[in-house]
Amino acid sequence: MEQSNEVSQLFTQLLALLGLQVETYSTLHLTLALGVLLTLSWLSFVISGFILRNAIHRIIERSKNNWDDELHRHGFFRRLSHIAPAILLYLVTPLFLHEAHPLLIIIVKLSLIYLLFSLFFAANSVLDTASGIYNASPLARKAPITGFIQVVKLLLTIVAILLIISNLLDKSPLLLLSGLGAVTAVMLLVFKDAILGFVAGIQIAANRMVTNGDWIEMSKYGADGTVLEVGLTTVKVQNWDNTITTIPTYALITESIRNWRGMEESPGRRFKRSIYIDVHSIKFCDKDMLDKFKEIRYIKAYVQKKVDELAKFHQDNDITEADLLNARRMTNIGTFRAYMVEYLRQHPKINKDLTLMVRQLAPTELGVPLEIYCFSSEKSWVAYEGIQSDLFDHFLAMLPLFELRAYQRVGDR
Repeated sequence: MEQSNEVSQLFTQLLALLGLQVETYSTLHLTLALGVLLTLSWLSFVISGFILRNAIHRIIERSKNNWDDELHRHGFFRRLSHIAPAILLYLVTPLFLHEAHPLLIIIVKLSLIYLLFSLFFAANSVLDTASGIYNASPLARKAPITGFIQVVKLLLTIVAILLIISNLLDKSPLLLLSGLGAVTAVMLLVFKDAILGFVAGIQIAANRMVTNGDWIEMSKYGADGTVLEVGLTTVKVQNWDNTITTIPTYALITESIRNWRGMEESPGRRFKRSIYIDVHSIKFCDKDMLDKFKEIRYIKAYVQKKVDELAKFHQDNDITEADLLNARRMTNIGTFRAYMVEYLRQHPKINKDLTLMVRQLAPTELGVPLEIYCFSSEKSWVAYEGIQSDLFDHFLAMLPLFELRAYQRVGDR
C-alpha cells in the first residue's frame, strides 16, 4: 500500500518534470501508467526473447546434444520468453495502482492468465520434445507413447482451465474440483473416446499389439498400410495408395486386426499360390519322355533314382510293363512337381530353413492345383513380388517341356 502510493507519487512528480500536471489516479494518470507498464512488459519480452531465442540458439548450434535442438524446434524457448512480461505485469502493476482500483484487479488477473498460458504452452513444448526424441529411438517400435503424451496434455489443459476459472472467480481450485462430481456423467460422455482410447492405449502398449511403423490391415475401416501414429483417440494409417485412414484407438482391441509385424521380424515371407494343371494333359511318362527328363539338371538324379526304384519293384514282384493293372509308372505331373521342389531348393532367394514344399491339392473344376508353399528371404513388398513373379513365369514356361498345360477357362464364343 505504502509502496504503491510512493511509486504513484514519484510517477506523478516525474510527469510534472516533463511538463504534465496530472492528478494521481486520474484518467490521464492511469492511461500513462498503463502505457509505461505495457512498455516495460514489451521491453522485458524483447530482452528475454533475445536471450532465449538468439543467445541460447547459438549455444544450441554448438552443442552436440539432440534434446536442446528438439526443444528449440518445438518453440520451447520462444514460448518461455512470454513468462517475463507476465511476471513483470503481475509484480509491478500494484506499485502504480491502488490495490482496490478495478484496473489493478483486471491487469493482475490478465497477467496471471497470460502466465498460465505461457507455462502451459512451454510445458506442451517439453512434452512434444520428449515425444519426438522417444519416437526417434528404437524403443518407439516396441511401445509408442503418443497416447500417453496426449493424456498428459489433456490433464494439463484441464488443470490450466481450472486455474484460469478459479482466478476469474476468485475461488479455490479445490472448491471447483469438489463441484466436478455433479457433472461427472456429462464429462464421461464428452470424454468417452478419450477414456476408451486411454484404456486401449495401456493394453496396446503392454501387449505390443500395434506400434508405429507396423503394417496392419483392417478391412472394416479400409485400412491397409503403415501405422503413422497411435494416438489417444485415433490411430493414423497411411495406406499403400498414400491415403490416410483414421481408426478409433479402442477398435484395435475390440475388433479383428491383422498385423504383419510378425512376418517382418521373421526370417521369411510366405509364398502360397497354385498353378492349375489341365487334367487332360496329365499322363504316364514313356521312355522318350524319361530320356528327355534325364537331361534336366535339377531332376536328373531324381528321374534315374525313380526309374531304378520302379525297375527293382517290377523285378521283385515279377511284373512286366505290359501289365497295366499292376505296373507302377511315373507321371509327368509328379515329375514336374519334383522339378518344382528342386528348383525352389536351388533358388538363392528362398529360405531353406523354413517350410518348403509343392503339394497337390484336391482337383476342382479348374483343374489340379499344384501349390507352392515356401518362404522368401526377401520381405520387402517390391522384392517379394518380383521373386514370386519370376518363379511362376519360369514354372509356367516349363509346363510344355513336361507335356502339361495350365488350365485356362475359355468363354462362349
